Amino acid sequence: MPDKTYKIIDVVGVSEDSVQQAIRNALKKASQTVRNIDWFEVTEIRGLVKNNSEPVFQVSVKLGFRLEGQPV
Repeated sequence: MPDKTYKIIDVVGVSEDSVQQAIRNALKKASQTVRNIDWFEVTEIRGLVKNNSEPVFQVSVKLGFRLEGQPV
């Protein structure tokens, strides 16, 4: 089994549709600049109320991605 080393970053996804879509938005945006994303962990769910009734979902997500290079 190959050695794997991971780095963890925090991102916040936002969506007016749902918590699930906020997670997808976070993953999609992060994958534009980060390679080898293997997993995520939702650490916080929050939101704001827009126009007195419309929710906007905000999801804090930890992303784990494999570091490249030779094993130590």
